[in-house]
Amino acid sequence: VLMSLSYVLLTSLLEKPSTGFELARRFDRSMGFFWKATHQQIYRELGHMQKVGWISTIEQDGRKKTYQVEALGRAELTDWMVKQSPPAQLREELMVRLRAEAQIGSTLILPELERHLQLHQEKLNIYQAIYSKDFAHLPELDRTLFIHKMILQLGIDLEIGWIHWLECLIPQLKKFDEHPH
Repeated sequence: VLMSLSYVLLTSLLEKPSTGFELARRFDRSMGFFWKATHQQIYRELGHMQKVGWISTIEQDGRKKTYQVEALGRAELTDWMVKQSPPAQLREELMVRLRAEAQIGSTLILPELERHLQLHQEKLNIYQAIYSKDFAHLPELDRTLFIHKMILQLGIDLEIGWIHWLECLIPQLKKFDEHPH
């Protein structure tokens, strides 16, 4: 079962009815960590979801359209939730490049590995900042917040894993290049 943008948007709108603009901004700040979409794709998907009756709009301030989830949209999301999905796979272009590097035996990939290390460190910093702002001082968590916290924790753990892996890989590759066999 492929996840589509509509499920991300339905989930977001269930969390909080929003205008298209607010949704796109929230997407950039949170859902965008899991799913990439342009604002244009978001607006196009909202139009489609409205046409099929999953969402409707309520007028507020006489001009802005606020989208909300209808019973049909909730049913669709519920159906999708119980479907099986394969576990996440490491479909990572970098791994193929490394295999190529192993055959070609150059140091061409080092700058890219170092760039990835920096990107993972930046993302870890972002996740940790969100964690300390939103979750560090919460005593008794409710179910929703606990789920959000655990999703963020997985993101943190994955970034730490990437960083550790790259910090082992990069110096060793440099050593091999200094002393070729």
